[in-house]
Amino acid sequence: MTRDGEIPAIFNPKRVRTPSVVVTGDSSTNGPYSNNSTGGAGASSSSAVALGSSAQNGSGAAGSCGFSNVLTSSNPQITHQDSISSSQQDPNEVVIIPADTPTSAPGSHNAAHHFGGGDSSDTQTEQHQANGHGEESELRFRKLQACKESCCSELARKMYFGVCVTILMTASWVGATHCIKYMYKYRAPYDDLLNDDQDTSSSRADLSTELEDILAISDSSLHHVEDATEMFNIPPRQPVYFSAPFFAAWFFTNFSLLFFPIYLLGLVSTRKCEKLSDILGDVLRGFRERGFTVGRFLNRCLCFCILWLVTTYLYTLSLHVLYATDALALFATNVACVYLLSWVILHEQFVGVRIVAIILCDTGIALLAYMDGITESRTLSGVVLATLAGAGYAVFRVMFRKVMGDPPVSQIAFIFTALGFLNALLLWPVVLGLYLTGTESLTSESIPWNLLFAASLLLLVFHVLMQFSAAVTYNMFVTLGLITAVPVSGALDVILYSANFAGMKLAGVILIGIGFFLVMFPANWPDYITRLLRSIIMLGHNAR
Repeated sequence: MTRDGEIPAIFNPKRVRTPSVVVTGDSSTNGPYSNNSTGGAGASSSSAVALGSSAQNGSGAAGSCGFSNVLTSSNPQITHQDSISSSQQDPNEVVIIPADTPTSAPGSHNAAHHFGGGDSSDTQTEQHQANGHGEESELRFRKLQACKESCCSELARKMYFGVCVTILMTASWVGATHCIKYMYKYRAPYDDLLNDDQDTSSSRADLSTELEDILAISDSSLHHVEDATEMFNIPPRQPVYFSAPFFAAWFFTNFSLLFFPIYLLGLVSTRKCEKLSDILGDVLRGFRERGFTVGRFLNRCLCFCILWLVTTYLYTLSLHVLYATDALALFATNVACVYLLSWVILHEQFVGVRIVAIILCDTGIALLAYMDGITESRTLSGVVLATLAGAGYAVFRVMFRKVMGDPPVSQIAFIFTALGFLNALLLWPVVLGLYLTGTESLTSESIPWNLLFAASLLLLVFHVLMQFSAAVTYNMFVTLGLITAVPVSGALDVILYSANFAGMKLAGVILIGIGFFLVMFPANWPDYITRLLRSIIMLGHNAR
């Protein structure tokens, strides 16, 4: 039976035939009566539409009960049976409608829309999958962008630069110290000296032959030919040692002339539009604005030059006695001296934990002073020299801040270049006087120039990083390079010189290291510890 105004498809051949629809409440695909339909009966009929009436087919056994529990089914299924028997199921034609979805009449427009919507459902599924992939890709992009922002932020960049600066400072400081230490060791002569030795030995052999022929020296007296050669002024070759620490310190300080050229190279490489005259004019204008005249500026620079040279000389002289690790550990105590002088001269904030750090550093110095016994005055003198070098460097840093204030990087580079210029121009007579008095030996045999140049370049790199790195990272990483050099140098001392770090020496180095880290504590370190304890307590409560 059909509704008014609707003509079945069998009587309207020009109209596209709509599929047969069987709505059942059963879970089977074709209803409970699909088994009665034979292959010829279902195939010979022409897609009759049954709505509440029996369908017409060839066998007459299949369509007496068309619907069973249509609207009261909890999960009705709609099956398309257009020219497909029950034994040939098409899985793509099955549409499952949820229970809460309203069901319309098969002959209505909505039913036709739902029954012919197999392709539209696949399209919607593909659209949902595409939307899901789009959301996942967008989420991944957001995560990558957030990770990039966190890893490439200003704080992260400063941390990266700080780690690189610490590594470079450690390598340069350790390398320079070991180069200076190696200059004091026995150095084999150069090739020309070896040739001289060969010529001397050949001349002695010729002399022995002549003495045998002319003087008829007996066989028993041939063993005393070396004594006979003393008559001909042929002294034996003596080992060559380095004994010019002041000349080395003066030579190291001359390399400070390169500070301002290095700054100019870095500035020109980043800002090519500026001229040298403009940069130099800005630097001089900054000094004039701060009240420095030419005489006053040169006077201050000369004082700093002398202090810098004395500090370098004391450190170089201490390496003649001590291992490089001991000298590095003792020089690292300058951070404690810097805080003590800053508290007294610059009136900085008093921090109790830093006073404890100063006490620990002093205890470590005392242990290193007597690590070889009380009667070993040579070790004691080396410890005193290295400690004075650290104290001199601390005085230089504090007085530089007191006199020069906190100048920009350009003015710092100009000041250190002025130090090197005044050192080379005014202090060379001291080097000449020490040579003329015989205090220091400046012969070509006694000075290893390759080690001297290597130490000079490494010290230049160290001091450039010490002064310029504050512009790209935190001062903590700059200062950290002084203490990280101690274990690295200790490993090299064990390998190169078979040093033994135990007892008082090891205890002194450890105490100095602990004091160094305590000095680096911030002024408000109790606040950080309180926050840490609170966070630990909150985590414990959350875990419970």
